[in-house]
Parts: sequence; C-alpha cells; structure tokens
Amino acid sequence: MKIGIVCYPTFGGSGVVATELGIALAKKGHKVHFITYSQPTRLDFFNENLFYHEVEIRTYPLFQYPPYELALASTLVNVIQYEQLDLLHVHYAIPHASAAYMAKQILKSSGVEIPVITTLHGTDITLVGKDASYEPVVTFSINQSDGVTAVSKDLKEDTYNHFDIKKNIEVIPNFIDLQKFKKQKKDHFKTAICPEGEKLIVHTSNFRKVKRVEDVVKIFRNIRQSISAKLLLVGDGPERNHIESLCRELNICNEVRFLGKLEAVEEVLSVADLFIMPSEKESFGLAALEAMACEVPVISSNTGGLPELMIDGQTGFMSDVGDIKSMSENALKILSDGRLAKFKAGALNRAKDFDVHNILPIYEDYYQEITENNHKSVAR
Repeated sequence: MKIGIVCYPTFGGSGVVATELGIALAKKGHKVHFITYSQPTRLDFFNENLFYHEVEIRTYPLFQYPPYELALASTLVNVIQYEQLDLLHVHYAIPHASAAYMAKQILKSSGVEIPVITTLHGTDITLVGKDASYEPVVTFSINQSDGVTAVSKDLKEDTYNHFDIKKNIEVIPNFIDLQKFKKQKKDHFKTAICPEGEKLIVHTSNFRKVKRVEDVVKIFRNIRQSISAKLLLVGDGPERNHIESLCRELNICNEVRFLGKLEAVEEVLSVADLFIMPSEKESFGLAALEAMACEVPVISSNTGGLPELMIDGQTGFMSDVGDIKSMSENALKILSDGRLAKFKAGALNRAKDFDVHNILPIYEDYYQEITENNHKSVAR
C-alpha cells in the first residue's frame, strides 16, 4: 500500500505515534510518505520505503499569519496525485483533518479519489477542539473523514459527548516498539546520578499545567522524607520556570535534575525505579507505556485513558487527580524492599500487550476496510 501520513513533527504523543506507525508500516513493505512542515523527530533513519515531503510555508506581507492549512492542502494534492497514494492517514484533527478534506475535494474534481482516516489523539478534542471558534470545523472534518480512530475508549466517549459526530470511531490504542523501549545496561549512568544507591524517580512531559508537574515535585519531596531518592525531569515547557522555583522553595534542588528534551528517553528510563504521571487528563498515557516497557512501575492519576493502560496493584498504582498524599504513600509501597521487582515485572508484562507487532495488524486491517469501502462507494 502507498500511505500518506500527516502529523505534527514534534515530541508530542501524536507525532511520536504517527512516526513510529509509519516506520513499522515501512518495515512491513508499505510505501509511507510523511507530509509535514519539518522532518518528524523520530524519523531519523534510512529505509527504502520511507519518504518525506516538506510543506513549504511562504510568507507574504498580506498575511499576518502564514496560511499553513492552505499550504498543507496544496502539498497533499501534489503528493497524492504524483505518488499515487492509496490512503491518507492524518493524526490530530486540527488542522490536518480539514486540510485533508480540502485536498480530497480538489482531487475529486480531477477524478482522483482517496480515502482519509483521521486519528484523534487527545488535546485536539479535549482542549483545542472544544474552543467555540474551532468546534464547527472539527465536527465537520471528522464527519467527512472516511474512517476515524481514537487512542482510547475514554477519548472516543469524550468525542461523542462534546461533538455531534455521526461517524463510527474505532478504538486503536497507542503502541510501543519493545525492541527500542527496553531496559538497557546503563549502570554507569545510574551510579553517576545516584552514587549512594538512592532510588531514581523520573517524570517526562511537555511541562504544561495539565501534566501537574508541581504534583511530581511534591510527591518526590514526600518520598525523600522516608527514603533517599533523586528526581530526573525530562522535557520542557511553560511550567519549567515555576517548577524550578518550587524546587528552590522546597530546598530540594540538589536532588532534582532538569534534563530538557531528550531523544533517547529510553536510556533514562532504563535506570529508573519509578515513573510519576499525575496528569489532570491523559487520553492514553504514552509516556507511562514507554516507562513500563523499560520495566519501570508507574504512579499515576486515574483519569482519561490511563485506567485502560494501567493495572492497579500490578503495573503500579492509580489515585485521584491531585491526591498527592495517596500517590506518595503508593510510591513508597512500590519502592519498599522486596516489592520493587514484582512491580517492575508487572509493568513489563502489561507493556507487552501494546507491542507494535500486536497493534500494527489492527491498523492494516482498518486501512484495508476503509480502502475497500471507498472503492465500493466510487463504483456506485
């Protein structure tokens, strides 16, 4: 199959999943064309079945803001036409689904038909999409897609509850490449960070308010009152300055390290003892899955799609959003002598359910179904 993939080329979950999906499809022999404004973060190796098309965004004095959606739609038309793509898979509704609809209508006028699948990832529905200025376009674009998927049952229900969606939404969960995300021997790194045998706590995110990084720091402070520990914060974002100030206020700066954005986050996870994700909302929890694949148990909130990923008492523990006391107590339960190994094994066993080799065939079957339905519709 010749497949076009549109995504945001960033560290965010939607971009990561879209890129990893394309890489996996290419390894299976599909021709995969990425179409975006810069090369996706994880698209960093050569494969004869992988192609990249950059969306050129030109600025003119007339425009206060560059018209990305128009530039994307035009690029889609060109790539679909000249590469003769069989299917277009857009990740994140805004503005990719609407740009895909525009491209589809332009191509239709030339006798070219291409099915479009839109995958909903989270904030495109739970945050941006609910904005009154975007809602009509989001609703229309989703309903005009030939296929729609969501990364969790919770996100599917959220979409139906907040938008007038007529299309069936297929739930296909996020996945992990267990060949990449696995525990590596990085003992020298652990020794450098924790020279006295301290427990190592990790959190990764984009440091937005919804991630509740402040809770991570407060949970860590509580953990340190009982055991020796260090905290690594991976990522960057608008809350970082506030979190640095909080660490100074709590007098724990010497025990906390800010690592910024990292490509090889699996190397850090390989030496971690515990991962903390106290988010206010997670449509799936990809960062938690990456930790689990590296044999790291997780302390998380029980919001969104996390209960579909976590198994309470086996992969870690879940608590209500903002319940720092409960999360702190549960963290100490996991880190106590004799229990950590059991939770590490439980985390890995659960991660195996989301191995890319289990999820990829679901996508391939769905591609086939949508493509065949499109052919039948055109034949009528």
